[in-house]
Amino acid sequence: MKFRVERDAFAEAVAWTARSLPSRPTVPVLAGVLLTASEDGLSVSAFDYEVSAQADVAVTVAEPGQGLVSGRLLADITRSLPAHPVDVAAEGSRVTINCGSSRFTLPTMPIEDYPRLPTMPTVAGTVDSTLFGQAVSQVAVAAGRDDTLPMLTGVRMEIEGERLTLAATDRYRLAVRELTWKPADPNAPAVDVLVPARTLAEAAKSFTGTDEVTIALSSSGVGEGIIGFSGTGRRTTSRLLDAAFPPYRSLLPSEFAMTAEVDTASLVEAVKRAALVTDRGTPVRMDFAVGSLALSAGGEDEGRAEEQLEAEFDGEELVSAFNPSFLLDGLTALGSPSTRLLFTSGSKPVVVRPAGGEPTDYTYLIQPVRLPG
Repeated sequence: MKFRVERDAFAEAVAWTARSLPSRPTVPVLAGVLLTASEDGLSVSAFDYEVSAQADVAVTVAEPGQGLVSGRLLADITRSLPAHPVDVAAEGSRVTINCGSSRFTLPTMPIEDYPRLPTMPTVAGTVDSTLFGQAVSQVAVAAGRDDTLPMLTGVRMEIEGERLTLAATDRYRLAVRELTWKPADPNAPAVDVLVPARTLAEAAKSFTGTDEVTIALSSSGVGEGIIGFSGTGRRTTSRLLDAAFPPYRSLLPSEFAMTAEVDTASLVEAVKRAALVTDRGTPVRMDFAVGSLALSAGGEDEGRAEEQLEAEFDGEELVSAFNPSFLLDGLTALGSPSTRLLFTSGSKPVVVRPAGGEPTDYTYLIQPVRLPG
């Protein structure tokens, strides 16, 4: 293997691929990235049996071939190379990298021990990359992080015609976002899959520089099912979660007794200030009345914070309290100048939505915290 490549393109491809490498690989070869030079160019790939990533780079190939080297080390090296063309060559059990006055020699790993990358499944459709990235970031904040409850660590993706719905919950909050996409077959039957939230968030973020993201799904759906994302010379796949997602739609109230509208930026800053005097898990209290919202947190022993905000409030006076981190996650995900909070009562989950027209494409449901006494 011998090729010459432009430094920035090489560094970007290696960095993007290395992002998917496991922090604790079960076998040493899974910490490597595979360099494959052919007449079609260079592909940089990684795979740990769960997630795969592959980036294509235009190069001048002198000798086709392959080399498997430490991914994180290669990413560090390519990022620090001077602004010159990079010459890479495999020589026996070593890969040499020459760039300007810099020269690196890396040991290779046995390619025969490296797993074969999965092929991309059948294309299901395409979606605007910026819209998809925003939607995934809004929903993924509510996904659980407890691996003993795998059904809560994923994002449910529902596809029906031109409607794509994303949902995630960790039992304490629920986020749902609907968006329009372009299905490959508008008449295809509805399908729903559960995608690992962390993998989906990384994939959506990494494709925001492209015009569209192509989503591909294997026909098996769950268990052995695979989802793939691709765009502008990059593609990644992930194994789907084989777990039953909770029936989340039944959690969303259809009628509300009280509503409030508050300036989002002011509310975010007020909650952040109030949270300064709270211990982990201590709630921020919110007292709603006509024309105002009073926030308070803490106590006499550990310090106390109080703040008054203007708010449009309709209904009987209400007292509720929330985990400040969970509340901030929802508020910052809204992407709206004003926030609408919809209550059935002070002790039942509140729906947080962007203020404006109804219905909205984004809903954040958060469970209040019981106040002492």
